[in-house]
Amino acid sequence: MSKWTDIAIQCLRDEAEAILALMPRIGANLDQAVEIILACKGKVIVTGVGKSGLIGAKIAATFSSTGTPSFFVNPLDVFHGDLGVIASDDVVLAISNSGQTDELLRFLPYLKSHSIPVIAITGNDSSLLAQNSDAHLFAGVDHEACPLGLAPTSSTTATLALGDAIACALIEARSFKEADFAQFHPGGSLGRRLLTTAEDVMHRANLPIISPDTPLPETLIHMSEGRLGLCVVVDNKKLLGIITDGDLRRALQINHDAFFNLQAADIMSRNPKTVPPTMRIADVENLLHKYKIHAVIVTDNRGEVKGIVDSFSTLL
Repeated sequence: MSKWTDIAIQCLRDEAEAILALMPRIGANLDQAVEIILACKGKVIVTGVGKSGLIGAKIAATFSSTGTPSFFVNPLDVFHGDLGVIASDDVVLAISNSGQTDELLRFLPYLKSHSIPVIAITGNDSSLLAQNSDAHLFAGVDHEACPLGLAPTSSTTATLALGDAIACALIEARSFKEADFAQFHPGGSLGRRLLTTAEDVMHRANLPIISPDTPLPETLIHMSEGRLGLCVVVDNKKLLGIITDGDLRRALQINHDAFFNLQAADIMSRNPKTVPPTMRIADVENLLHKYKIHAVIVTDNRGEVKGIVDSFSTLL
């Protein structure tokens, strides 16, 4: 390995050790912080200066996307009009490695006078911010991973990990589910899978639908034109079965010359997997994986075929 790789590995090791060192420290303090947030009727206002502010913005984003209304406020802006965004039913999460950041300390009296709870994350448990908070989480590190020991590295990693730990505890406390996550991430892949239904993505035009008496050579033509690797066997608008390209190959191997005299009903698989139009794509995907199939038939409550969802339809 090059010397640069050695330095990078040492950085990762130092930051990992900084996170592991947090574990014996949190206990009751983290429980207290979580209880304060759970009791909050308003928002969690996250604040910090410099690198702490950047970490705070990420923590606020994580809270908001997992069911805890939150946003970041730069304390430098608080005294220029943004103080009004903090209401009496809010909670403030203040982040400062030193715990002595003047911009944070300056509006502590305002928070206290309005009985707004303060959760502090600092690297100094004897600091003014730590001593004047309602719950304090210690994120101190023995040394920064930076070779100079100057740039915030281990300390910011530890702080970010603490924010994630709080968020994870809140997810569990609020019984936050995948579907809830999707509501906050409608544009993401998970959101699309959980919010999109079979009806939204199903093939519905020029479906390879055949009757039970369709000769197999004609079935092969319909399957080729449908480009889905299957044919749906229907009688009086009701689904009877399905024929896949595998069914056709097996029929040809077994029957040889008699293949051309067979009809769709002779080789179709009866009772194929069906889903309602309203089934979520995430559930359709699970069904495909469970039964190791590449498509399901979408039917309405009368058993009539409305469309086909194949594995490519679920690739959102």
